[in-house]
Amino acid sequence: MKDLDAATRTELEAAAFRRLLEHLRERTDVQNIDLMNLAGFCRNCLSNWLKDAADARGVPLSKEESRAHVYGMPYDEWKVRYQTEASPSQLSRFEESKPEH
Repeated sequence: MKDLDAATRTELEAAAFRRLLEHLRERTDVQNIDLMNLAGFCRNCLSNWLKDAADARGVPLSKEESRAHVYGMPYDEWKVRYQTEASPSQLSRFEESKPEH
């Protein structure tokens, strides 16, 4: 990757990001708390990072728009369709790790 020009590297990184979003949209069984406990980030983090990138470049993008892009639908709709109650063990692991970013 070090020999790639910046534009090609950006294109590849963007393609990988799009693939990650596609994968997460298909894996609705994987809860955000599971992602946080295992990897220290979740879908909401991705949407926040996307918004941060837009803000840094002066591109108007609301929090709701960035979440809808990551989730593939409005966030409230995703929660109703797919979000389950976190188990005591999931909450305990989250409290132990307290991912920060």
